[in-house]
Amino acid sequence: MNRILLLVLFSATLFAQEKNEQDVWEPLRYFIGAWDGDEDGVAGKGVGDRTYAFILKDRFLHYKNTSTFAPQEKNPEGEVHQDWGFFSYDSFRKTFVLRVFYVEGFVNQFVLDSVSADEKTWVFLTESVENGPPGLRARYTITIHDAEAFVETFDMAFPEKEFKTYLQNRWTRRE
Repeated sequence: MNRILLLVLFSATLFAQEKNEQDVWEPLRYFIGAWDGDEDGVAGKGVGDRTYAFILKDRFLHYKNTSTFAPQEKNPEGEVHQDWGFFSYDSFRKTFVLRVFYVEGFVNQFVLDSVSADEKTWVFLTESVENGPPGLRARYTITIHDAEAFVETFDMAFPEKEFKTYLQNRWTRRE
């Protein structure tokens, strides 16, 4: 009886330690908080406001983004762009998935494609583009510069074309 009790306690302890040691979210905890953006892309130069927070019992990392482009030569009307992103961890594939909902009606589902050796550059590629033309692809790259700044690049490729940068944002931690 004592051996069985010891075995059960030992197994439970190992399971608890393994669960505590594996925080798949650790690399993305860097983003938690509020950020100010300096943006440049096809809509012109703009400013961004973004927040990241864990939601739904810390199972998803959610961001809210607003980008404002004042009227300018590239964009005479100006523009306010919004998008919401949801990072999830796919435990079967053992990778991160990012779903982004854009004010224009597009929904991109990205999957993590690669992480640099220093873990500062993360590249996500679309698995699907909802409400976009058939064959449209997107690439989302995050490059962490230091504890207070990162750059993200959003590239698109139309069928049988190479990726072209659509937007590049430089984010600085506000909080």
